[in-house]
Amino acid sequence: MITVSDSVAAGKREDASGPAVVAVCRGLGWEIISTQIVSDDLEAIRAALLAEAERVDVIFTTGGTGLGPRDNTPEATLAVAPRQVPGIGEEMRRRGLEKIPTAVLSRAIAAICGKALIVNLPGSPRGAAESVDAIAHLIPHAVHVLHGARHD
Repeated sequence: MITVSDSVAAGKREDASGPAVVAVCRGLGWEIISTQIVSDDLEAIRAALLAEAERVDVIFTTGGTGLGPRDNTPEATLAVAPRQVPGIGEEMRRRGLEKIPTAVLSRAIAAICGKALIVNLPGSPRGAAESVDAIAHLIPHAVHVLHGARHD
């Protein structure tokens, strides 16, 4: 779990979205290996993703998926994981749209780095948690396939 936020990384604001995602994941019975906070710097995000991809099956990021000039999470993800899984981002936006019209402005993506699935989540605690809920049923199957299982 990686929280991407300049203000949280600088200690100016407390991380709320990371703990919200961790709570949802634990509620689903998923093990959390690590949590960390990085700034919105493209290289910082990229380095964190690469380090985590070597030791976990799924990396959730929260933050940095909007339209702002420092929202770099999708670009950092694509730099280390060029194989996208478009349906995951599409499903998060579709489900988010049911509650908030601006959900379609999210640039969140999902992509594959080695045998790890990276999923970008929105930066708001509610949006991040609801996005995990929207795709939770897909994650176990995705992990199995990434580790060599067949789709059937």
